[in-house]
Amino acid sequence: MKQDKSRENCLSELARVDPDVAEAIRKEEEREQNTLELIASENVTSRAVMEAQGSIMTNKYAEGYPGKRYYGGCEHMDTVERLAIERAQQVFGAEHVNVQPHSGAQANMAAFHALLDHGDKLMGMSLSHGGHLTHGAPVNYSSICFKVIPYGVERASETINYDELRDIAVAKRPRMIIAGATAYPRLLDFERFAQIAEEAGAYLLVDMAHIAGLVAAKLHPNPTPHADVVTTTTHKTLRGPRGGMILCKQQYAQKVDRTVFPGMQGGPLMHVIAAKAVALHEALSPAFVAYQKQVVANARALGASLSARRLRLVAGGTDTHLLLVDLTPRGVTGKQAEESLELAGIATNRNPVPFDERGARVTSGIRLGTPAVTTRGMKEKEMDQIAGLIDEVLSDCDNERTLRSVRKKVKELCQRFPLNERV
Repeated sequence: MKQDKSRENCLSELARVDPDVAEAIRKEEEREQNTLELIASENVTSRAVMEAQGSIMTNKYAEGYPGKRYYGGCEHMDTVERLAIERAQQVFGAEHVNVQPHSGAQANMAAFHALLDHGDKLMGMSLSHGGHLTHGAPVNYSSICFKVIPYGVERASETINYDELRDIAVAKRPRMIIAGATAYPRLLDFERFAQIAEEAGAYLLVDMAHIAGLVAAKLHPNPTPHADVVTTTTHKTLRGPRGGMILCKQQYAQKVDRTVFPGMQGGPLMHVIAAKAVALHEALSPAFVAYQKQVVANARALGASLSARRLRLVAGGTDTHLLLVDLTPRGVTGKQAEESLELAGIATNRNPVPFDERGARVTSGIRLGTPAVTTRGMKEKEMDQIAGLIDEVLSDCDNERTLRSVRKKVKELCQRFPLNERV
C-alpha cells in the first residue's frame, strides 16, 4: 500500500508538471493492462525493479568503475554496481561481469571491439534465419566494421546443422563466431559451438539476450563455461530493466572494461544498474525458477494448441520461450497478421521465416513469446484460449466484426490477470 501511494504521488506530480507525458504514460499502462503481450522480447518488470529505476540514483554521474570513479560522492553507486556484478556472477557462474552497457546492442559492440580489429571476419546467424541485427546484418555497424560470414538453418529441419556450420567456419576462418538468436526456438549447443570455434581458431561470443532467464533457471544450457564472452540484455526473460551486460573470462576483463568505458560509453546509468541488481536478486529466488518453468510450459502449450489449429510452427515447435509461426499455408503475410492481431488486442511482431521469399517489411511469419503473459499469471489453460483467439483473427483478418469480438474476449481475459500483481 505504501509503495502504491508513493507511485500515485509521483504520477500526480508528473500530471501537474507535464500533463501530456503523464497522459501518455497513463494510456500506455491502460494498453498494457488490456493487451495480450506476446512479443518474445518483452516482459513485465516487478514494482521493485521499476522503483529502483525511477530512483534518486538517476541524479549521479559515476564514470569509471567501483572504487575507481572519476567523480566524488560515488560510495552508494559503488554499492549497487558491486551488488549487480556479484549477483550476475552468482546467477551465471561468470568470472567477470560488466553491468554498464546501456543495451544489448552496445554490449555486443563493446565485446566485438574488445577482441577484434576493424575488418576482421565475424561469423553470425543470418537475420533472415533468426539472428540479431548486430550479428552481421548488412544495415548494421557489425557489417560495416567487420567482414561478415553468415550461417543459417538447414531447409529440412529448420535447425542449425552443426556439421555444416563447422565446415563453413574451418573453410572461412573467422576471428569470432557468434552463437545466439532472436527467433530460433530450439536449444543451442554451446559445447559444440566452442569445439567449432577452437578448431577454426576463433573467439566464441554467445549472445544470450533472449534466453538469459532460462539459463538463470537452468532450463537452457549455460554458455558461460564454453564462451570467451557472453552478452545479454537484462529485460526479456530475465525480467529486469532495459539494458545490457557482458560476462567474460578473467583474461578478457581488462579489454572488455576499457572498451565499455571509456571506449564506447561515458557515465553509466546508475538508476538502471540499481534496477539490474534488483532483477538479478529476483533471479536467485525459487519463485523465479518456477516462473521460468511456466514460461517454457506455456510456450509448448501455446505451440501445441496452434498446431492443433493447423498453424505451422518453424522447426516443429519450441524448447524455449518463443515460437515462430509460418503463415504461408494460411495465405496471410506477417505484416497483415501483426496489424490484425494488434487491432484485436494481441501484440506480436512480424518475422521472417527461414528461406522467406518476402522482404523484412512484410515477411511470412510472426514471432510469439510467453514471458509477459506468464508474468501475469497465465498458464496452459489460457494458452489454449489465446491460440483460439489468434486462430480466430488469422482466419478472418479483414473482418472488423471479428476483430472487435476478439478484442472484447482479450480484454476480459486480461482483466482476470492484472499487471504487477504477481511480481
